[in-house]
Amino acid sequence: MKKSKRYAESAKLVDRTKEYEIKEAIEIIEKMPKTKFDQTVELHVKLGVDSKHADQQVRGTVVLPNGTGKTQKVLVFAKGPKADEAQKAGADYVGAEELIPKIQNDNWFDYDVVVATPDMMGVVGRLGKVLGPKGLMPNPKSGTVTMDVTKAISEIKSGKVEYRLDKTNIIHLGFGKVSFGTQKLVENYETIMNAIIKAKPAAAKGQYIKSVAVTTTMGPGIFINQK
Repeated sequence: MKKSKRYAESAKLVDRTKEYEIKEAIEIIEKMPKTKFDQTVELHVKLGVDSKHADQQVRGTVVLPNGTGKTQKVLVFAKGPKADEAQKAGADYVGAEELIPKIQNDNWFDYDVVVATPDMMGVVGRLGKVLGPKGLMPNPKSGTVTMDVTKAISEIKSGKVEYRLDKTNIIHLGFGKVSFGTQKLVENYETIMNAIIKAKPAAAKGQYIKSVAVTTTMGPGIFINQK
């Protein structure tokens, strides 16, 4: 596949044989040719675990100190006082059974995160085949199945991200925008990496962090020296 001129110019700034300190890598990203939109800065971490084994899963959430730069729309499944609480806490959409046909039949996905109170999981479970593949299914591990809907919404809106292994044992996520500047991006990076390191499963053997790379939405990868 032919790379764009902008990509080629960006790639010239990166030594593919070298591992950079994170600050250096972000400074290189800032020197790359600008795009018409504010690109997301992405993190890709390859781990020395096997995601096929339940005891080697790596998954969790962390609130980034400087947010993600993206406004997250939140859908909450709740009833009664909890539905009122969700509205007051700033949920974009709140509902119950009446939302099922809208999601199933009308392909309604105008939201980024789904939160549910535990008593609503019977209803939400009927949407498993639709929400699951999109990574939208509420889960207690990610704090999206909870009675404390105010806290859940507040954290999501202030920059909470979920990290989880894919089938190739890599974690991919965005941790800010190019416009954030070096310091804020470095702070977000360190927050995520510390969380991933702390989440190391007891069953993991050998080298845990295999490789770390950062990139922009449309730019080349830069390998990081992660001690």
